[in-house]
Amino acid sequence: MPATVNRINPATVRAPAGYNHVIEVINPERRVIIAGQVGVRPDGSIPDTAEGQIAQAFANLTANLAAAGMTTDHLTKTTVFLTDRAHLAAFRAERTKVMGNLVPASTLLFVSGLADTRFVVEIEGEAVA
Repeated sequence: MPATVNRINPATVRAPAGYNHVIEVINPERRVIIAGQVGVRPDGSIPDTAEGQIAQAFANLTANLAAAGMTTDHLTKTTVFLTDRAHLAAFRAERTKVMGNLVPASTLLFVSGLADTRFVVEIEGEAVA
């Protein structure tokens, strides 16, 4: 039996914006954990803009999901690290472009820096199938 994923947002908790409060997974056959993905292209280059890095981080996330035979529909949890609040609108726009309305449970943190000072975003993911 394939996994069932229920997205739950109780009326007794403030409605979420761009994520779900609860992801219930029933009968998962596989669980995939994806390390933090930054905006580095396969050739090692880093886009010059925050928008470019965010798009590349999502491309890396989806490429890792695909390597495991999954799509963003299988994501149950993401943790996102941004180094500047000014990048939030670009992040939200790209998230909507990539994930549509099937968003996972999510935590978003603003941090003072990432592993390389040029990085502005890092996205971790967990998925089930």
